Amino acid sequence: MPTPSDRGVPPDDPAIEPIRVLRPRRTDALAELLKDLPPRPAVGYESIVLSGRPSGTEDATEELPPVKDEQRVRDLPRGRVPGLRRTAVAAAVTAAAVIGFGGALLLTDRTESTAVAAPRPSASAPAAPAPTPTPTPTPSGATDPDGAGTLREGDSGPEVTDLQERLRHIPNIYDNGSTDGTYDATLAAAVARFQLWYGIRGDEDGVYGDDTRRDLESRTGGG
Repeated sequence: MPTPSDRGVPPDDPAIEPIRVLRPRRTDALAELLKDLPPRPAVGYESIVLSGRPSGTEDATEELPPVKDEQRVRDLPRGRVPGLRRTAVAAAVTAAAVIGFGGALLLTDRTESTAVAAPRPSASAPAAPAPTPTPTPTPSGATDPDGAGTLREGDSGPEVTDLQERLRHIPNIYDNGSTDGTYDATLAAAVARFQLWYGIRGDEDGVYGDDTRRDLESRTGGG
């Protein structure tokens, strides 16, 4: 389609019109044509009387003989016999029970024969003396693994009081704790907390030994 040189000015050529126009099909016209058709005459059927019975009636048929049980068993698919599976399972269980009972009897006989064959100790033989345990010598100076001046739960005295006062100087360890000189469960928990927070591993948990004493005194001043 040619494009005009000037925009807004209609071209001189005539406009192109569509060659084929699609219109919706009218179904009412087909219905009107069908109404104008003449009606068809009705087709009649004529009845015919048969002279005799056709072949293959009930009089000419024969009744089949009844099916016997033997035939039913033969008709079963191969490998399937009624009740065979239950019989096999019962036989297997019975055989297992017999084998287990026989094995138990054999084990009992062997145990009894072994007990009879073993020689009994004579009553006249002297009894062997029991060995005397040898005491393990304790090295000197190692009576307490945590040190000589170790304090633990249950102790009391001025050394416990000094420990309580030193722990009160450590933040969040023994705040507002008692200084009555008694090593109770609260003081043991404070000592264990101090050992955990400051990485002291030489003493038992909650026991004021040499390693805990040196670390605490270094943080709160010498003794």
